[in-house]
Amino acid sequence: MTQKITIEIKIAAPIAEVWRAWNTPDDITRWNSGSPDWHTIRANVDLRVGGAFSSRMEAKDGSAGFDFAGTYTKIIDNQLIETAFGDRTAVVQFIVNDDSVTLQQTFDAEETHPIELQRAGWQTILDNFKRHVESR
Repeated sequence: MTQKITIEIKIAAPIAEVWRAWNTPDDITRWNSGSPDWHTIRANVDLRVGGAFSSRMEAKDGSAGFDFAGTYTKIIDNQLIETAFGDRTAVVQFIVNDDSVTLQQTFDAEETHPIELQRAGWQTILDNFKRHVESR
């Protein structure tokens, strides 16, 4: 059975801004990075059930890169996005608070890297997302 990893972050911004920044390719290229020496050079979003998403992540020195892609399996505007990528899934919940949004992401761990390394990498991406949204 695949182990699930859950991470979350609280963002001081209205839900409309959080949702937009999460789903807009131009924004994604600005925040989607698991470490300072990597970046996302392009992103595509077809935000509908059955629609595809993809991003190309590369080391800034050009030494490595990979594509991350999948399909949307469930969408509830401003509340929930479920995706499938390969044989794995992820769920992103947008929980509206009085003055912020808690973004909670649960994903299937992969078997290549240690759980804590995966958790740290995905959490770094959420931390970057928070900085991006709150700086606007």
